[in-house]
Amino acid sequence: MAIQDLMTTLGVPTAAWTTGNRPVRSPIDGAELGRVADTSLGDVAAAIEHSMAAFKAWRTVPAPQRGELVRRLGVVLRDHKAALGQLVTLEAGKIVQEGLGEVQEMIDICDFAVGLSRQLYGLTIASERPNHRMMETWHPLGPVAIITAFNFPVAVWAWNAALALVCGDSTLWKPSEKTPLTALATQALFERAAAGMDVPAGLSQLVLGAGDVGAALTRSPAIPLVSATGSTRMGRAVGPVVAARFGRSLLELGGNNAAIIAPSADLDLVVRGVTFAAVGTAGQRCTTLRRLIVHESLKQDLIAKLASVYARLPIGDPRAAGTLVGPLIDEAAFTAMQQALAAATVAGGRVIGGERVSVMGPSAYYVRPALVDMPDQAEVVHHETFAPILYVLGYTDFDQAVALHNAVPQGLSSSIFTTDLREAEQFLSAAGSDCGIANVNIGPSGAEIGGAFGGEKETGGGRESGSDSWRAYMRRATNTINYGRDLPLAQGIVFDVG
Repeated sequence: MAIQDLMTTLGVPTAAWTTGNRPVRSPIDGAELGRVADTSLGDVAAAIEHSMAAFKAWRTVPAPQRGELVRRLGVVLRDHKAALGQLVTLEAGKIVQEGLGEVQEMIDICDFAVGLSRQLYGLTIASERPNHRMMETWHPLGPVAIITAFNFPVAVWAWNAALALVCGDSTLWKPSEKTPLTALATQALFERAAAGMDVPAGLSQLVLGAGDVGAALTRSPAIPLVSATGSTRMGRAVGPVVAARFGRSLLELGGNNAAIIAPSADLDLVVRGVTFAAVGTAGQRCTTLRRLIVHESLKQDLIAKLASVYARLPIGDPRAAGTLVGPLIDEAAFTAMQQALAAATVAGGRVIGGERVSVMGPSAYYVRPALVDMPDQAEVVHHETFAPILYVLGYTDFDQAVALHNAVPQGLSSSIFTTDLREAEQFLSAAGSDCGIANVNIGPSGAEIGGAFGGEKETGGGRESGSDSWRAYMRRATNTINYGRDLPLAQGIVFDVG
């Protein structure tokens, strides 16, 4: 479907994506998809004011009614899954299945949030004082700023927005400047879902632009929570600014994810799991597998098996049936990949693949995913390169493997392939993986909605999506009720005023 037909189907006014000053290009072939206008700082300030007004109205709506809005959003997304998925493919370069899968993530988190809207519960706590009851309650927090990256242009917004909305918050979304069209389409679908409901104006707003727009959201004391997804460098800029005003940050930053391949591993399972985790989305996921830590007895055999698979990978137009590896997002991504491979070669690495593939003309950047047989953990291995590079390291004993695994500053996702129960359990223990996600016999990529998503160390410590991640979008109050006639004090303190 052509871009004009997609945007019409998704309900985006033509002027919103054709009359701006900033071009939007597809990584598929470099063609211009549209033009958008960045939001002025004055309009950002007005949006923040509208968001606060909307929050004050929305927070008084019963949570199950707030859940009804999110339920309607899920229905609208189901009805437009194909069109929105195609737009994700056009603008972000994902293969068709991954574009559709991203919209399915949005639908899934809506389902999760609807159920959550009837389960925003606190605790009843035993009081040490007679005739007293103590409890905790959870209340809406306020406007939430959502800053998202290009690689998941709509799903990460939904992870945050669906939970924030049922928790009683308003939202302000700044998408990546590389993927504004999918954001415009998602906002139009939200407005369609909200039509006919008594939803306050400004409940969900979209602001477009680069760093200055994000900085305005980050600095604003009216925004108690900033949820930001991107690089560690971005997190280092956002976190201190929010902390300086005593706001909260929910940071989902870089990943340098590894898989340990033990001697007992099922190698057929390993090859399938590693290939998807390492080359899916052309290596442009925060959970992409970037380091393979393989027992020395298996290392060369596994490299040969993976090299054979890599050589056969269908690379090309992500819209075409059968394509598994689409383009990098832009020239800068290609340059960063080549610089990392050059550094790995200097450090003694043996590079297999990694070359540019001639597809769809000179303005698009397609590459053969790279395997790098590293003699040791060189400095380049400690850095995340957002491209399909898989460094292969060897180990001789399990403690060494875990040490190699944990020796990088990032801590998002991890995995081990083993049929040894002791190794699996140790990897999942406090003495094993230091990441927020740890898997056994599956790769580090491809998280489900039901679990909390996020990582430790330079990954930022944030948690989104499932489990009790909803608490980040609310504030907690501890309440004590005295239903007696006396006034006993805690800790047995006596304060007699006669």
